[in-house]
Amino acid sequence: MPPLPLTLAGLEFADPALSESVREGLDRVEHGLREAVRSDFDAVGEPARHLVEAGGKRFRPLLTLLAAHVGDPRAPGVVDAAVVVELTHLATLYHDDVMDEASVRRGAVSANARWSNTVAILTGDFLFSRASSVLAGLGPDAVRIQARTFERLVTGQIRETAGAPPGSDGVDHYLRVLDEKTGSLIATCALFGGLFSGAPAPAVEVLRRYGEAIGIAFQLSDDLLDVASDSAESGKTPGTDLREGVRTLPVLYALRSPAVDEASRRLRELLAVLPPDESAMDETLALLRRSPAMDEARAVLVSFAERARAVLDDLPDVPARAALLALADYVVARTG
Repeated sequence: MPPLPLTLAGLEFADPALSESVREGLDRVEHGLREAVRSDFDAVGEPARHLVEAGGKRFRPLLTLLAAHVGDPRAPGVVDAAVVVELTHLATLYHDDVMDEASVRRGAVSANARWSNTVAILTGDFLFSRASSVLAGLGPDAVRIQARTFERLVTGQIRETAGAPPGSDGVDHYLRVLDEKTGSLIATCALFGGLFSGAPAPAVEVLRRYGEAIGIAFQLSDDLLDVASDSAESGKTPGTDLREGVRTLPVLYALRSPAVDEASRRLRELLAVLPPDESAMDETLALLRRSPAMDEARAVLVSFAERARAVLDDLPDVPARAALLALADYVVARTG
């Protein structure tokens, strides 16, 4: 069957019934998000609505809804679980922007820049509390899963902040950070979808493993887009990671590649101290885009996407399985 001309988060679904069901589910999630951030106190409600209204890819609730189609996607708890994971993600963005001193998020002025660091931190806390309130209605198992997920997420953030230990491999350290900071929550998205849809336990475990791999792949694709894109496809100004002094995978590979010509020597010189001088940002991005480091980083992205695809061999042959396979392909294809 040819793909239905319906795009969700940039991904075309071939099965019309699946597409319509996911579209309906995302509409319900959107309503749930807006209800969750409501407050009678404008000083709370306005900043809490800020990132919800800014939009975003909604990748996490999308994955939860897709995973739920391995079972019954209309089962109680599926949409609430999707709301929980997106609220959790949004809350972390408020805190991330304070830590990174970011001025833009999802094409809009960041909450910390529009209001203050204090307001942004407290708004993130507010969203965590609302996520917990929704989560409580899903039962103690869901609360335990979310607690373990959040522990891993925070550990990954601290590991990133602390940096790679002396003498350790920077690439290995970075991938471990992604596993904890990004893969943990996205794995829970898929796990929640399977769990609350009533999918068999072996299928739920497959979905969790798939989410872990696709989560890392998705972050790596964002890393590549941050360098390669001329537009804000990742929801950030291109070069944002460099400006924030973050050594993403392309940068790590560029730094450890042999300086064999003038371009590679100049790139290593520019990347030796992050963030680079703003006056040299265009040159740094141009050299990095042409560097073999981009191909090395993309190969790692492809390997995680292939890992995600391979996990699905153990999933029943249902339309959702084909969509999850397509999602793995999309994560690679979006980098060009």
